[in-house]
Amino acid sequence: MTLVYQNPIKGLPFIRILLPFSLGIVSTYQVKLPYLSEVLSGLNAGLLLLLFSLAFQKERFASHQYIRKAGLLLHCFFYLSGCLSSTLYNHKLNTDYYAFKNLKYLKLKIIDEPKIKPNNIWFEGMVTNGYHFLGSSCPVISERVSGKIRVAVRPDSLVSISLEYGDELLIPVAVMATDAPGSPAEFDVKSWLASRNIYHQTFLKQTDLVKLNSNNGHSLIRYALKLREKQVAFYRKIIKNEEAFALVATLILGYRSDLSTETLNIYSKTGTIHALSVSGMHVGLIYLVLNWMLFFLNGSRTLKYIKTLLILILIWAYSLLTGFSPSILRSAIMLSVFIIARLFDKRANSYNVIAFAAFCLLLYNPFLIWDIGFQLSFLAVLGLMYLQPDIYAWLAFKNPLLDKIWAATTMSAAAQLTTYPLSIYYFHQFPLCFLISNLFIMIPVTLILYIGIITLLFKIECLGPLLEALIRFTNTGLNKIAELPFSGISGIWISKTELLLLCVTIICFVMAMQHYQKRLLFVSLLAFLSFQCFGGYHKLKATQQKKIIRFKLKHNYAIACISAHSAVLYTDLDPGSKPFKYVIKPVLDQHQIERVIFLYLAGST
Repeated sequence: MTLVYQNPIKGLPFIRILLPFSLGIVSTYQVKLPYLSEVLSGLNAGLLLLLFSLAFQKERFASHQYIRKAGLLLHCFFYLSGCLSSTLYNHKLNTDYYAFKNLKYLKLKIIDEPKIKPNNIWFEGMVTNGYHFLGSSCPVISERVSGKIRVAVRPDSLVSISLEYGDELLIPVAVMATDAPGSPAEFDVKSWLASRNIYHQTFLKQTDLVKLNSNNGHSLIRYALKLREKQVAFYRKIIKNEEAFALVATLILGYRSDLSTETLNIYSKTGTIHALSVSGMHVGLIYLVLNWMLFFLNGSRTLKYIKTLLILILIWAYSLLTGFSPSILRSAIMLSVFIIARLFDKRANSYNVIAFAAFCLLLYNPFLIWDIGFQLSFLAVLGLMYLQPDIYAWLAFKNPLLDKIWAATTMSAAAQLTTYPLSIYYFHQFPLCFLISNLFIMIPVTLILYIGIITLLFKIECLGPLLEALIRFTNTGLNKIAELPFSGISGIWISKTELLLLCVTIICFVMAMQHYQKRLLFVSLLAFLSFQCFGGYHKLKATQQKKIIRFKLKHNYAIACISAHSAVLYTDLDPGSKPFKYVIKPVLDQHQIERVIFLYLAGST
C-alpha cells in the first residue's frame, strides 16, 4: 500500500494567512530600526502592485505556475503585514512617546479597572498630553504625546480615593523603566508588561494625583464594568463566607481581586485552574444550554437564523455581564465566528474558523500572541478538535452514563496534552491527577455557573447558601485530591530549547500515529532523546554547582550559598512569606535544591 502525502493546510486559507502573519509579528517584536515602518509599508505596497499585475496576466502562465507565484507573493505579503502590524502597534517606537520628552506633568486616562491591593492601587493609563515649563513669559506648554503607563498609587489613610475606568488624571513625571528580573527564575514583569505595550511605570502618593474628568472612557466598557460591580455587590450580600464569595465572583464574573493565594494553589496543583478563568469552558456551557433550550427553532432556515441571532445576543450579554474581560472576549469571538460559519456553510472547516478568529484578534492586538491565556486557549481548542475524536474512539461504551464520563475524560486528556509543554514552561508543575480532578469538578462547576447566573438574572437571594455549599464541597474535594501522594510534579524548569524539543516530540508522535509515518516517529524519538539529554546534563551540572546568589529585595535581604543540591539561606524572611515564595523559592527550584538551611539574624523570624 502506498501512502500519498497530502498538504495538511490545503483548502484552509486562513491557516495559510495566520502562519506568515504570526511569524511576521514575532520577527519584528521589539525590533528598533530607523524608518522600519516606512520601509515595511513600501514593501507591502510593492507586493500589492505585483499581485494585481499578476492577476491581470494570469493567461500568460500555466495554472500551476500562477498558483505557485501568487501563493509565494501572498505569503510574503501577509508576513510583511504581520511585521508592519507589530511595528505600528509598539508605542515605544513612536516619535511622540512620552518617555522621550522632557516633561513635568502627564495627562492620562485610566484604561482598565483599577486593582485594589493591600498597600497600593494599580491601574494602566493611556497618556494623551504632556506639560513642561519654558519660562515666565510662557509658563506652561502642552504637547500631544502617546504611550501606556502602569501606575501604582499609595492611598492616604485619612482621605479616601475613588478611581474608576475612564477617569482623566494629571500626574507628575516620575516614570521609570520596568526592571528586568534579578534572576531567570523570577517572574519577568518587564517582559509581561512589554507584551501589554507598557515599558514604564510610576509610583505615586495619593496627593500627587489631580482628577480632571470622570467617565471619559468608552461608554459600553464603562457600563459593563459598572454592571459587573453591581453583580459583585449582590454576591457579596447573599454569600457570607468570604472565600466562597471570592470564588463565585471569579468563576462567573471574572472578578479575581479577592481570591486567596491558597485557593489558587489548590486549583493550580490539581490542573483545574482553567475553571477559575471565565473563558471557553464557561461560554461553551452557556452555548450548550441555549442551543438545547431553543431546540424548537430548528425548523426552517429562517427559524435557524433567529436561533443563531438569539444565541449570539445572549453570549455577548454574558460577556457584558463579566465586564468584557479579555479571556471572555476571546472565547465569545471564537464561538461567534464558529456559529456564524456553521450557519452559512455546514461544511465549514473548524480549523479554518479558529484560524480566522485568531487572525482577527491578532489584527486588533498583535501582542496578544505573547499572552499566556491566548496561547493556552487556542492550543486547548485545537487539542479538542484534533485529538479528542481519536482518543474517544479508543473505547466504546453502551451505557450512556459511562459514555459521557469517557467523553469528558478524553476532552480533558486532549486539552492537557496539547497545553502540556507550555504549562510546564510557564508554571513549572504538572498535575498527575488532572483526569480525576477535572472529572470531579465537572458537575459542581457546571451547577455553580448555572445557579450563579440564574441568581443574578432573577435576584434569588435564597440560592446564596446553596452556592456556598457547592463551593465548600468543591474546594474540600480538590484539596483532598491535591494531598494525594504523587498528585503532581512541581519545580519543573525547562529552557526554550527544551520547550521546542518537547513540542516537536509531541507533534511528530501524534502525526506519526495518525498517518503511520515511520520517519515522523523517528524524529519524535530523536527529539525526545535530545530533550532527555538536556535534562540529564542539567542534573549533572546541579550536582557540581557551587555558587553564592544575592537576591534583590526591596525591604528584606537574602543570600543563598549553594553547594550541589543543598543551600544555606541567610535571610530575614519566613518560608511562608510572599517574597520567599515568588522570588527565592523559584530560584532554589531552578537550581534543583532539595535541602535548605535557614540562618536568621537574632530577633528575626
